[in-house]
Amino acid sequence: MNLIAHPELLELLAASHALGTLRGGARRRFEAMAREQAPVRAAALVWQGRLASMTELQSPIVPDAAVWTRIRNMIDAEKAQQAMAQQRDAANAAASARPQPGGWLRSLALWRGATAAGALATVLAVVVGLNLRDQLNNAPAVQYVAVLSDDQSTASMLVTFDPKKKQLVLQRVGNYTEAGDKSLQLWALPPGGAPRSLGVLDNAPGLRLAASESDVHAVPTLAVTLEAKGGVPPGSGPKGPVVFKGALIEKTI
Repeated sequence: MNLIAHPELLELLAASHALGTLRGGARRRFEAMAREQAPVRAAALVWQGRLASMTELQSPIVPDAAVWTRIRNMIDAEKAQQAMAQQRDAANAAASARPQPGGWLRSLALWRGATAAGALATVLAVVVGLNLRDQLNNAPAVQYVAVLSDDQSTASMLVTFDPKKKQLVLQRVGNYTEAGDKSLQLWALPPGGAPRSLGVLDNAPGLRLAASESDVHAVPTLAVTLEAKGGVPPGSGPKGPVVFKGALIEKTI
């Protein structure tokens, strides 16, 4: 199937892959397509970055007092259950020569243990659910995405814009490496206007640049040029060749 022609399905598969719910043959097929098709690889990287950033945005949450009370009750119940089990084992060892008592006591103990474990799991699920909801509410809304490719149409860089943090997030996805006396510089190419520098890139695989929404709004294309070390002086246009280029797509999430 051509996933590029079905963007909604591509988003669902990329999200499932990042969450780890896409498994088996479906996961292997998706990863094979991601290696061969730049838009599929870009979608996977966007979702991986989106979920990974949740840990950075997570703010402390103070649980309700009732939650701690239930947790303490579950711990006390577990301790009581362990004490009962120890007593039962001791009684069984002392009376090993005598017929065993009816099985209803053992069944009762197992039932109590299962009930305690189930209640504890419920409490933990509530806490985790509240935590996840807060993470999703605070997740960055990536409104602009660009896959920058070289002249061979090979994806080399993924660019996203985070309006909440006012950052451009760049991730190298190719094997391009500039020489030590050169620097890559990112440019916005507005329609009918001169190229506008968005920053000089270092050789790290990931990079964040400060940017406002006005820097990327109504900019159809981004380009990366190879410049002298440190980039061109402020106010100047690009001097070196264009090495990567791609359309900047607005997405409301």
